[in-house]
Amino acid sequence: MKAESKIREEICNVGASLYERRYTVGSAGNISARLEDGWLITPTDACLGRLDPNEIAKVSFEGLHVSGGRPSKTLALHRRLYEGSPETQGVVHTHSTNLVALTLAGVWSENDVLPPITPYYVMKVGHVPLVKYRRPGAPDVAEEIAALASKVRAVLLERLGPVVWEKSVSHASFALEELEETAALWLANGRASSPLPDEAIEELRATFGAHW
Repeated sequence: MKAESKIREEICNVGASLYERRYTVGSAGNISARLEDGWLITPTDACLGRLDPNEIAKVSFEGLHVSGGRPSKTLALHRRLYEGSPETQGVVHTHSTNLVALTLAGVWSENDVLPPITPYYVMKVGHVPLVKYRRPGAPDVAEEIAALASKVRAVLLERLGPVVWEKSVSHASFALEELEETAALWLANGRASSPLPDEAIEELRATFGAHW
């Protein structure tokens, strides 16, 4: 596992990159990472574009605040997600414009918010279910996501945006960006793009090990 200082820097770099490209605005969104002795999570109401590595909150596995700023109010969601997916090392949540707009306009289906319209969406993201709207920080949302954590690598919170988890913070951000770009493409085409045919998806499974 990377040294804690390197993970703090990675969180700041990913946050700044997402903020500069308007994947998140203001103080919306949060990022976390697994450590050997707990978790790191961005402070509550922090701007992802202006994170201080020393102010990123550290929380023990027992949920005790160890250092840094006050942990994000979504801490419970992140904790349950890590517990449900032991291989996950990083989680990114944003209020990305096209994905929030997708929940307002109507998703493809509740089990797959977007159709598999590009090969990289199939390979890098996979199935993304919709989580029906509840207030930010609602405990039952954390439980719903925990039950999905080992089956998918992302969910879309209705009216709130995506939560993506992966083997690192950087990889979670890469998947989130692919997800947001696919939403932009589908919305730009009036939600009329046809999904890849079954044989094309099967080829992606056989060639690249895609999980679809």
